[in-house]
Amino acid sequence: MVRPLTLLQMQGAPDNPAPLADAALVLIDIQEEYRDGALPLDGATDAALAAGELLQLGRESRIPIFHIRHRLPDDSPIFSPRLPSFAFMPEVAPWPDEPVFEKSVPNAFSGTALHEAIRKTGRRELIFAGMQTHLCISATVRAALDLGYRSTVVGSACATRDLPDAADGVIAAKDVHRTALAELADAFAIIVPDRSAWRQ
Repeated sequence: MVRPLTLLQMQGAPDNPAPLADAALVLIDIQEEYRDGALPLDGATDAALAAGELLQLGRESRIPIFHIRHRLPDDSPIFSPRLPSFAFMPEVAPWPDEPVFEKSVPNAFSGTALHEAIRKTGRRELIFAGMQTHLCISATVRAALDLGYRSTVVGSACATRDLPDAADGVIAAKDVHRTALAELADAFAIIVPDRSAWRQ
C-alpha cells in the first residue's frame, strides 16, 4: 500500500514548525471547565501541562502571546463567568501583559480583535494549543489560513472528548483527537508533538 500524502506535501509546502522569531502563540480555552467543570476532556491535565511548557518557551523566547477564553451568558450551565470553572487553568494563567480575548463561538477570530492584535505584531506564523481539538482548535486554525497565516499545532497540548456518532455509537476521544489533527495536517497546519519541536 502506498503511503498517502497530505495536500501540503503534494504542494511541496514547508514542513518545519513556525520559527519562533516569526511566530505568535495562541492558547485557546484552557479553562477549568474542561477539567473540573461540566465538560471534562480526556487528558485535559496532560494537555494543560504541555501547553504550560509551550507557554514557558514562548515567554523565554519573548514572542507575542495571546490567551483565548470561551464565555457564554451568566445563566449558561457551561462557560459562565459566574462559575469557578470559567477560570484559566493555573498551568497557563496569563501574565498581566499578555492579552486575553473572550469569544462565544468556536473560531477565536470571530467577533474578537485577535486578528488585529496579531496583525500589529507583524507575525504571520501562529502556534496553537488548547481545547477542544476537533472544535475550537480546528475552527480557529482553519480560519487562520483564510486570514493568511501559517499555523503550527502542538498535538500534546490539545485535548478533546468522546463524541456520539450518527449510528448511535461513540467515537473515543483519542480517535477524535487523532482525526482532527490529521484533518488539519492535510491542508491547514503543521502538527508537532510538543515543545521539543523547538530545540533551544
